[in-house]
Amino acid sequence: MLTVHEVADLLKVKESTVRAWINDHTLRAIKFGREWRVAFKDLEAFVNANANRPPDSGTA
Repeated sequence: MLTVHEVADLLKVKESTVRAWINDHTLRAIKFGREWRVAFKDLEAFVNANANRPPDSGTA
């Protein structure tokens, strides 16, 4: 599970941007006490869903 800070560092965005995605239900997260946590698989799904082209099929 990644913290909001870790997600922001990985994506090179502000923590407020990550929190906005969580509040908009764009990025799936779980609240533990007062902190949000993001599963790596949910972050990966978020990035893939917002990519501008489909993943490479592996054929050249």
